[in-house]
Amino acid sequence: MKGKERIITALSVQAPDRVPLYIHGINEAPIIGIGKHITDALPESKQFFQMNESEKMKLLDTLFLIHEVFGVDGFTSFEIGHETEISERDVRDDWNVIYRRDPHGLPVPIGHPLKDSDDLKTFQVPEPKREHLLLLDLARDRFKGEVALFWLMRGVFVRSWRLTGMTNYMVMLHENPEFIHQIAGLVIEYNLKQLDMLASAGIDVLVVEDDIAATKNLLISPKHYLEFVNPYNRKLVSRAHELGLKLVRHSDGNIWSIMDILIDSGYDGLNPLEPQAGMDLKKVKEAYGDKICLLGNIDCRELLPAGTPDQVEAAVKQAIEVAARGGGYILCDSNSLHPGVNPENCIAMFEATKKYGLY
Repeated sequence: MKGKERIITALSVQAPDRVPLYIHGINEAPIIGIGKHITDALPESKQFFQMNESEKMKLLDTLFLIHEVFGVDGFTSFEIGHETEISERDVRDDWNVIYRRDPHGLPVPIGHPLKDSDDLKTFQVPEPKREHLLLLDLARDRFKGEVALFWLMRGVFVRSWRLTGMTNYMVMLHENPEFIHQIAGLVIEYNLKQLDMLASAGIDVLVVEDDIAATKNLLISPKHYLEFVNPYNRKLVSRAHELGLKLVRHSDGNIWSIMDILIDSGYDGLNPLEPQAGMDLKKVKEAYGDKICLLGNIDCRELLPAGTPDQVEAAVKQAIEVAARGGGYILCDSNSLHPGVNPENCIAMFEATKKYGLY
């Protein structure tokens, strides 16, 4: 099987020829660290915006090469070019949210344009732009249909609280719930437009990135989740399936309290199954493994940064033993290959998947 067929088969909760391997997210440092094993003339480890054009192209080529050399079956794309630099430290996206760059990972939202209903009267919702799909276009041209193309889309909860601020979002759930519904409506309208554009551009899998949980419980109550988040994200599920796409729901944290809701919503896959948050892979497989594909669970918080390659291999072997039976498991880490991971451990994860993953 080619990577795309392998991924689609697993997301259909069936058994491909081997357990698929996937990288949900990866930062510049691990791309360079892993890349040193397979290519040369790499730039020094720094963030993408700090690189010149030649360094950026080398980084992207290395990212593609990692997928090819190590047999990674799915490639993740996301928007690029949608942010404007407003200072050395800060950028503004096309929703007018301001982010502060973080040397250790993703930028942190610090400026929120919608404080109350009055702000909605003058707020301009952006239109999805075809040129922001450049990474997807490059991946499609590079892999030529052999690798499944994933797209990361911010879901209603994350986009909404970024627009209004987390504290204000929590207050408004109680004091002005209609305001929260109005924001959610704007977000889903944009997302549905972009989804149609993405389908035309050739994606295979939509990932709804909507972190809704902390280590022990949800960030909002299941009741609020059912009212303010799930009805909107379900529109993405319906439209994606109409377009012939697979859909993965991403949320860090402990999501046991809404597992039945997620299953009922029709998602094809669930990621990343964070072990430190109580998402025990064996228990999730036993409870829901015949209903939804499971993606992830290889610990990126402690194991991949500080473990040994032998420990990583053992963890991969165990994950495959408990989750791969009958199909419906895609191996990846428990969030992303972030700047703290050990590149050698990442390679051990890649190689162990192919060593132990044959059906």
